[in-house]
Amino acid sequence: MKARFAAAGFAAMALLASNAAFALDELHKKYACTACHADERKLVGPAYMDVAKAYTNAKDPKYKGDRAKAVAYLSEKVRKGGSGVWGPVPMPPNATPTDAEIKKMVESILDMAKKAPAKK
Repeated sequence: MKARFAAAGFAAMALLASNAAFALDELHKKYACTACHADERKLVGPAYMDVAKAYTNAKDPKYKGDRAKAVAYLSEKVRKGGSGVWGPVPMPPNATPTDAEIKKMVESILDMAKKAPAKK
């Protein structure tokens, strides 16, 4: 009986996790992030995976791998836009999403670093 409840619990957690991922994907689409960014390849802007790796394992003294600082910095970049960090094409400001939505999107991007294959 305990095994059934455990299996049901794991299934429920997997469903919730997939729903959360779907909701985040929907936020990226809703605010047109996917027009310039893709998960693993550069489009107009950098791949989300490249951003995740850069700011999760940051050697820049501003971040030193500090997730809270990286989230704050990237959230501000989403809100205000910017250029020069990933090349000459500017990222336009995006004032439409709420601060909470921006934070969720940025955190989901940084979480991609956990899925990156280890370098050999």
